[in-house]
Amino acid sequence: MVFLKSFRPFFACLVVVLSASLASADLVSGPQPGERVGAFTVTKVAGNANDGVAEGKSLCYRCKMGNRPVVMIFARTADQSLAKLIDELEEELKEHEADKLTGFVNMIGSDAESLKVAAAKFVKDNGIERVAFVVPEDAQNGPDNLKIAPEADLTVVCYKGGKVMASHAFKKGELNGDKIGAVVEASCSLVD
Repeated sequence: MVFLKSFRPFFACLVVVLSASLASADLVSGPQPGERVGAFTVTKVAGNANDGVAEGKSLCYRCKMGNRPVVMIFARTADQSLAKLIDELEEELKEHEADKLTGFVNMIGSDAESLKVAAAKFVKDNGIERVAFVVPEDAQNGPDNLKIAPEADLTVVCYKGGKVMASHAFKKGELNGDKIGAVVEASCSLVD
């Protein structure tokens, strides 16, 4: 009994440390660095007219990109933060065209048809030219094999040759200028 009493302060500290660690843990969504991006089917809605994929076509866009460096985004909200991220990403795609850097956005949510309409409008309203917008067959949370967290409003996965190099996840309202900079930096590292 005396033995257990001497460990009470230790256990109390351990609980505090573990609670703080869990509270400050980053949101994890999508495949993580070192993992592979599996195949999944999407319908292309708009954007990137030069990718050889007609609007309305269903395909494995990840497969179409092959071994290229890719920035793959899963977004639940098409807002100004996403528009700013795409604008900066498009600059990188233009700058690294010779490196074949590309990107696509998977719009996810409860109604696939509404997502398609909203994505097409978003692309048109924001003058998006180099980034394709698609809607996955599994529109609610994206493909199960990619483990997109339901609480993630935006998941960004940077991969090359199918292998994840960087992964970022944000809750609604968390995407800001600094975080956009980190995502863009990760996309640039795909072609270094």
